Amino acid sequence: MGFLYNIKMVPQVSIIMGSTSDLPIMEKAAQLLNDLKIPFEMHALSAHRTPEEVEKFAKDAAPRGIKVIIAAAGMAAHLPGVIAALTPLPVIGVPIKASLEGLDSVLSILQMPPGIPVATVGINAAQNAGILAAQIIGTDDSAVMEQVVAFKENLKKKIIAANEDLKKVEYPYKTN
Repeated sequence: MGFLYNIKMVPQVSIIMGSTSDLPIMEKAAQLLNDLKIPFEMHALSAHRTPEEVEKFAKDAAPRGIKVIIAAAGMAAHLPGVIAALTPLPVIGVPIKASLEGLDSVLSILQMPPGIPVATVGINAAQNAGILAAQIIGTDDSAVMEQVVAFKENLKKKIIAANEDLKKVEYPYKTN
């Protein structure tokens, strides 16, 4: 059993957040990747406060074996776009609701110039970012694709079960 501790996993996904205050949101991406057994790493980097570190990270990510980057940021939300400008890897932006109900973050991440795309999920939708990262990796890894298919099948089963539970809810004017 001890041999498992000697195996060094190589991360396939990087979860990057502007600060650790984003961790409660980004843990949803981490948990999803963990559940699907996809190795990942997490870092706090700021496009504004640590631009040199962001540049080094972005340029070194692909050579280190990273396949997808999930980058979260609030307010001006430049982090996903700056990373996307510096790497050939797909970048998934997670807008964080920090001010203006998150609309400022959404617009900052969505409005990228031609040639620098950032896939963008909903406000605080880190789990969806994790799913999208798994789907991207799954295009070249059948084991991951099987995990994604099973995950989505589970979602379907939850809705079917929820409908069965709703049948038990009674109201005088409810007809089903």
